[in-house]
Amino acid sequence: MVQHLSEMNFNQEVLQNKGVVLVDFWATWCGPCKMIAPIVEDLAKEVANAKFTKVDVDANPTLANRYQISSIPTLMIFKNGAPVETLVGFMPKESLKVAVTRHL
Repeated sequence: MVQHLSEMNFNQEVLQNKGVVLVDFWATWCGPCKMIAPIVEDLAKEVANAKFTKVDVDANPTLANRYQISSIPTLMIFKNGAPVETLVGFMPKESLKVAVTRHL
């Protein structure tokens, strides 16, 4: 299951997490974001050792600014609370899976 985050719970769920967390920065009006959403959902079920989350950039502009999100979707992978990889734009499921699992 993909957890929806806000500025209220981002620190606890991502920055204080001692594992791997993928954060999908997205917006409701973004076509490529809608295309990648089911891929992120599938990977959340397949990759048990990582946490999958989403941040709506329109509802959480402070987070979007903090991580300099200028294009969406932007998928950031965090490990032990620190960003380790940033992926911008739509990508196939296998490519995203490889990106996440290499940090486990």
